[in-house]
Amino acid sequence: MEIIDVLESLKDGKISVSKAKKLLSLYSIEKIEDFAQIDMGRRYRKGIPEVVFAERKQVDEIKKIIKRILEKSNSVLVSRITKQDYPKIVSFAKKNKIKIKQGKNTTALLLYKNILRPTGGKVGIITAGTSDIGVAEEARLTCEAMNCTCICSYDVGIAGLHRTFPIIKKFIEQDVDVIIVAAGMEGALASVVSSLVEVPVIGLPTSVGYGYGEKGVAALASMLQSCSLGLSVVNIDNGIGAGAVASNIANKVRNFRRQ
Repeated sequence: MEIIDVLESLKDGKISVSKAKKLLSLYSIEKIEDFAQIDMGRRYRKGIPEVVFAERKQVDEIKKIIKRILEKSNSVLVSRITKQDYPKIVSFAKKNKIKIKQGKNTTALLLYKNILRPTGGKVGIITAGTSDIGVAEEARLTCEAMNCTCICSYDVGIAGLHRTFPIIKKFIEQDVDVIIVAAGMEGALASVVSSLVEVPVIGLPTSVGYGYGEKGVAALASMLQSCSLGLSVVNIDNGIGAGAVASNIANKVRNFRRQ
């Protein structure tokens, strides 16, 4: 049972206080053999679910972590799966009747049991170029894991600045709560977007570029030096971090509006 299910069962008189206490005590650190300790309470403390960083884990370890998390939670986000392990994890999920949300140009996976309901805020996500899509998709999956609705538009960078304005207009019309801008090269799109909207903007520099500012260094420096107020910046290629921050903002805004 999820924590909310335990509390609702207690409220409805379906379980006793002692039973509820016992069930709630299970939501803490979940140790998996000698290689992982899962923080099952993070979603309830911070609104951010546990994320499995798969890049340096063995495929059997990833499977065990997924299985254990889904015993107590509806979903789990797995990021940076290696290309050779990606089809193995997808096959494992299908075999165990676990639903999957995949992203374009990324090996991140959002695995879940029951329908994910978009009860949170709205997040706009744009990229400067097509090379930035994989990182943006990682951010999108993070937002959806946190019950946000995502409105995405890709390849709208300043090399053709006229492409940017229609999507900015759409974001305003659909009342997004926050915008993620993924950009490599000089990373200027984040500053442009931030100067045009009243909502917070999360700059997501990507490791796209060459020469002096290669591997995202120029994009990161440019976003950090932006003259446009209202722009915050995460680390290079940190789609998970951008999605988590954006979703926290969006969900807080929506909760405030409902009060």
